[in-house]
Amino acid sequence: MKILHTADWHVGKTLQGRSRADEHEAVLAELADLAHREKVALVLVAGDLFDTTAPSPEAERIVYRGLLALSEAAPVVAIPGNHDSDRRLSALTPLFDLARVTIRAGVSRELVEIETRSGELARIACIPWLSQRYVVKAAHLMDEDAAQNRGLYEERMALVVQSLTEAFRPGAVNIVMAHLAIVGAALGGGERTAQTIFDYWVNSTLFPADAHYVALGHLHKTQQVIGPCPIHYPGSPIQLDFGETDMNRYALLVEASAGTPAATETVRLTSGRGLRTVAGKLSDLKPLSGTTGDDHLRVIVNEPARVGLGEEVRELFPHAVKVIIQHEASGGDGKKQLDRTNLTPHELFVAYLNEKDTEDEGLVTLFDELYEEAHASPPA
Repeated sequence: MKILHTADWHVGKTLQGRSRADEHEAVLAELADLAHREKVALVLVAGDLFDTTAPSPEAERIVYRGLLALSEAAPVVAIPGNHDSDRRLSALTPLFDLARVTIRAGVSRELVEIETRSGELARIACIPWLSQRYVVKAAHLMDEDAAQNRGLYEERMALVVQSLTEAFRPGAVNIVMAHLAIVGAALGGGERTAQTIFDYWVNSTLFPADAHYVALGHLHKTQQVIGPCPIHYPGSPIQLDFGETDMNRYALLVEASAGTPAATETVRLTSGRGLRTVAGKLSDLKPLSGTTGDDHLRVIVNEPARVGLGEEVRELFPHAVKVIIQHEASGGDGKKQLDRTNLTPHELFVAYLNEKDTEDEGLVTLFDELYEEAHASPPA
């Protein structure tokens, strides 16, 4: 059985206010082409389809058409992540059921069963993102003993996993699909920090050894997690944040059968534009102009601030979405504090610029003109 595993699409995410809808449309089309080309029998989407629980109509159109395009190649099973609205996705379940897309928005004892064209059976235990408040209720559904304050998020998650995977059967390909953070796994850099640290980490040992494959979402870096069975994050299909230093993006192709654990292959995705940071003085940056392709750029300029510097940088790098003027002031190291008592507004402004290590006569002239205009006598 060949499976396509993807996650963390984050459709609707912008970059400094710039839409990335065209990139998301392209990469979801690339995933659908991959599913057709490889003749996969099953597609797993492990959460964070959207970037927000209240997505725009454009983001919804992209995600829903993406799911339908994938379903033309093979049955699709999807779960919500912490960025998704489980209620919104749950409301669409009856419609997507008609199109071979199963959305499991909540925890259920009933596993998703998919029979492939070749007659193989996949049984999928689906664990969408569970908040700390909800996981108590979910554990209670699985086992009444969980109502006795088992204490920690990880312990309650283990109860959920254990109860669901008890329904695994010999002769089937038994899969866990979950949206969560595993201890020891590496962050991609663009995750929501409050939901990837401390109480939301769980150990990989909560997964059973008889699982043929664990399909995870939540962390944006493609990686395998050491555990009692094959456990993988596919990572996000496009680079989502400048904090994500790995520009390469992947989907995972999984080969699994009832008799053996799964084997995986990473497939590089090429549709999204890269996010790159360049830094240096303006003289260092000029030779890089024209060499960065269509990458989105964050440019850090190590020079004193002055009027027009940002525009100069953007002329060099039309794809710059963020320009940061970063310069350490040389003053303040034990120097005598300037007495400002009798200084004029002009002198005060010049002193302020000196403290910031900024020399810009044009800016001083502009200040003087604005000051004179503000304090000019009203016309008679």
